[in-house]
Amino acid sequence: MSKFQKLNTIGGWFVFTISALVYLFTIEPSVSFWDCGEFITAAYKLEIGHPPGAPVFMLLGRFFSLFASDKSQVAMMLNSLSALASASTIMFLFWSITYLARKLFKPKNGQYNPIQTGKILSAGIIGALAYAFSDTFWFSAVEAEVYALSSLFTAVVFWSILKWESEADSPHANRWLILIAYLMGLSIGVHLLNLLAIPAIAMLFYFKKYPITPKGILIALSAAILILAGVMYLIIPGIVKIGIWFEFAFVNGLSLPFNSGLIFYLVLLFIGLIFAIRYSIKHQKVLLNICLTIVSVILIGYSSYSLIMIRAAANPALNQNNPENVFSLLSYLNREQYGSNPLIYGQYFNAPIDEENPTRVDKKIYIKKDGKYELSYKLERNNFSSTHKTLFPRMYTKGMSGRAPIEYAKWTGLNPKQKEKPSFIQNLNFFFSYQINHMYIRYFMWNFAGRQNDVQSYGDKTNGAWVSGIPFIDNLRLGDQSLRSDDMKSNKANNTYYFLPLILGLLGMIYQYRKSKTGRNDFYVVLLLFIFTGLAIVVYLNQPPLQPRERDYAYAGSFYAFAIWIGIGVLAVINSLEKYLNPKLSLILATALCFMGIPALLAQQNWDDHDRSDRYFAHDLAYNYLNSCAPNAILFTMGDNDTFPLWYLQEVEGIRTDVRVCNLSYLSTDWYIDQMKRDNYDSEKLPISMKKEKYLMGNRDVVYLVDDPRFEAWVEKNKGLNLKDALDYVLSDKESTKTIYGYDQKIDYIPARKFRMPVDKQQVLSTHTVTLKDSADIVTQMEWKLDQNAIEKSGLALYDLLLTNNWERPIYFSQTVPKSGYYGLQDYFRLEGLAYRLIPVKTKDSSGNMGQIDSHILYQNMMNKFKWGNINQEGIYADENIKRMCLNLRNNFLSLSNVLIAENKKDKALEVLDKSREILPNELSPYDYIALLMAENYLKLGKEQIAMEMMAKIRKRLNQEITYYESLKPTSLSEFVRSARRNHALIQEMNRIIKVYKKEGSEL
Repeated sequence: MSKFQKLNTIGGWFVFTISALVYLFTIEPSVSFWDCGEFITAAYKLEIGHPPGAPVFMLLGRFFSLFASDKSQVAMMLNSLSALASASTIMFLFWSITYLARKLFKPKNGQYNPIQTGKILSAGIIGALAYAFSDTFWFSAVEAEVYALSSLFTAVVFWSILKWESEADSPHANRWLILIAYLMGLSIGVHLLNLLAIPAIAMLFYFKKYPITPKGILIALSAAILILAGVMYLIIPGIVKIGIWFEFAFVNGLSLPFNSGLIFYLVLLFIGLIFAIRYSIKHQKVLLNICLTIVSVILIGYSSYSLIMIRAAANPALNQNNPENVFSLLSYLNREQYGSNPLIYGQYFNAPIDEENPTRVDKKIYIKKDGKYELSYKLERNNFSSTHKTLFPRMYTKGMSGRAPIEYAKWTGLNPKQKEKPSFIQNLNFFFSYQINHMYIRYFMWNFAGRQNDVQSYGDKTNGAWVSGIPFIDNLRLGDQSLRSDDMKSNKANNTYYFLPLILGLLGMIYQYRKSKTGRNDFYVVLLLFIFTGLAIVVYLNQPPLQPRERDYAYAGSFYAFAIWIGIGVLAVINSLEKYLNPKLSLILATALCFMGIPALLAQQNWDDHDRSDRYFAHDLAYNYLNSCAPNAILFTMGDNDTFPLWYLQEVEGIRTDVRVCNLSYLSTDWYIDQMKRDNYDSEKLPISMKKEKYLMGNRDVVYLVDDPRFEAWVEKNKGLNLKDALDYVLSDKESTKTIYGYDQKIDYIPARKFRMPVDKQQVLSTHTVTLKDSADIVTQMEWKLDQNAIEKSGLALYDLLLTNNWERPIYFSQTVPKSGYYGLQDYFRLEGLAYRLIPVKTKDSSGNMGQIDSHILYQNMMNKFKWGNINQEGIYADENIKRMCLNLRNNFLSLSNVLIAENKKDKALEVLDKSREILPNELSPYDYIALLMAENYLKLGKEQIAMEMMAKIRKRLNQEITYYESLKPTSLSEFVRSARRNHALIQEMNRIIKVYKKEGSEL
């Protein structure tokens, strides 16, 4: 090994060590929000997470979990998996940069001199560490998500093709191609992002093996895209589709047992590949041998998905989509539960349904029945009129809760009420303004110019924009940044890099392109990696507005490619300095300047908003959700962050396994209802009486609510349709229950919108749903009305459960469930923590809040039971998700204090208000309208000084925001008119409160 090779190896392990230490010091010690709770749970017990699954991540995660000293450390071990995978990515990035950098030099006698060695190693260190401390990559490095491991696969395959290139003329060089193929196969079991490296790999292969011509480049690029498409659309689903054909023929045609066709097919495929490879060896067909071996190792890696089927068949507690057979596995791999976005040709958002053919059969659904696969349902999709279709459709969705026209208008200027087909120019305008600029370039600039804050952006100037730290540039785009409020300025994610990483990367691009023919070829290779992991993803995802979260993590591969150019840019700086200084001084000075201006600056700016150490908020919030519930409760949730952390606590740490967490989003699927009807740990099955054939996919997916004239008078007289009668009606298969007068098509419907459910008072008291002291408030029947025109299957299951349960088990709804998920029952809620309990007592006066309050229960939970995840400790980073949840917590403290004051329990009310200020200070979650009402409560309790201090902080922030809004140009000010009016209204309300208490003699 040469001296350079030794130093290069040491350099790689050096950046690995630095990165690993940083990531391990800043990982979250427990579960994080979003998908992390689900991934940890799936890995720990080898359960089935959301489609398309990540079996390789599960296996590695399970291995890392074995090092946990107890169950509470499992999450930290999986977070460590991401940290070490990310550090390894940085190591391979270093080696990739140094390989590409040394191709720009001409060593003497095959040896690099000390100056050349120093230049190459400096490029590698600075480029690698710049990426290590970049915003997007660091975020994924400290939590248990698949993106860190996916980045490692991308880094290793790119490094491997560089190793192949260095050995391409040796007899055993093709081993690197086999390794790449195997890693590609394995990476399918992590995330498909890794496959996007294929075009860059193919072009490097072409540049090395063939004469370079424009025609050759076009052919090579076309072949690369075909290979990528072949893996994504032929191998991944195709292998399973062929398995379906065999399975169907063997089971339905030959009456053989389930899975017999699949097993025969896999054995046949395995034997066929073996004989084909032996044939290629025997007849010395080298190219055929390589191709067959590549396909074989891809399939070996892809075979990790057998784990999904095996574990799904065991019916674990977490079993999303239940992919236990080859039919459901294909649906799982294709992510069919999320729908699909049109890419090449499709409808606009305002496209009418085709009158002649309103629907089209999308796929056939088969179920196991009597030893056969029986057709259960033909899944149909809306068929839109061709008059409103276009090539390359970008504005296609009708979703976004009816806001699609408004959102598209915001980005394109079209009329949101227009019925005519949008122009193709407007279509492209949306593509460039939203999908490219807002959903890619903005993220790119976050990493290489600077970031405004961590608040999700929907296109406004105060949240989630990119900034540079250079006043005249930022002020021109976003208004005078010096006039922003103190809390805007103090946001820990307000990071500025002064364009330095961007400039160095651009210099690297130019330098690599212009340095030599070899450098130009390598530039094209890196460029392909940059484009296919960036802009190509933008095109493929075809994202509509109002995304539930920022999506920068999807483009980490593109930022990885740009980091290569940052490393090469160091050579450009050194080369420029050598025109004025001697080589050694130029090397030292350029390295020092680039290191301090890029990696050191990124680390300094990004540390505080990427350091999650000692933060247990997601863990403790989940703990609080579960402990808001009485024993053996049923807790309905809706989103990721009120579900996945709870699964983690139950499945991994074994906390409150008596509570059955039921996600209403999933309850509209047959497989999830099946799971809810099974016992799980200490929780008995949910009391859902519907037979499976009543809720199979395609049956009662949507139930319409129709005020049928035949029943209207009777419903009004009885104050609603009896819930049992309503369910009997919609669950009936009689033709008379599927037809509506004046409407030809048969539909599932309920002939009323008003419902009632009789209440057995003795049952309610015997199950302690309501205490004896409140027995007089128990209603004889619950009555409610639904405003919507339809309910989903989850509503049917909920109503069925409500009837069958008969108050035996406590029923709760998470506070974060939207109103539509309450299905009209909110008048019978009682707030007991972070969840509402359903009780047969109608809320008398909610004072603007949902549900009544039992002050004793809520006080015990909020003041004694709940944990707060160290969130109020100095130095703990609270991102936007946490701050948003803090508002819910503050509102609960306010509601509790209101009730305690009304009950004349002033000492307890003061304790509650003080606890809120202790846990949720202004520095954590800036005081808002809720805090203003809390200040008013302080005045009621005679604590004028505290109240005035709170109001002063609120007033200061409101005035600062108004000043900033008024400084904007008229074209930008229009965005904030509503915000400015709101602030003025809050100030007026504050003045009113002060005036009232002055009149009452308070010394204000």
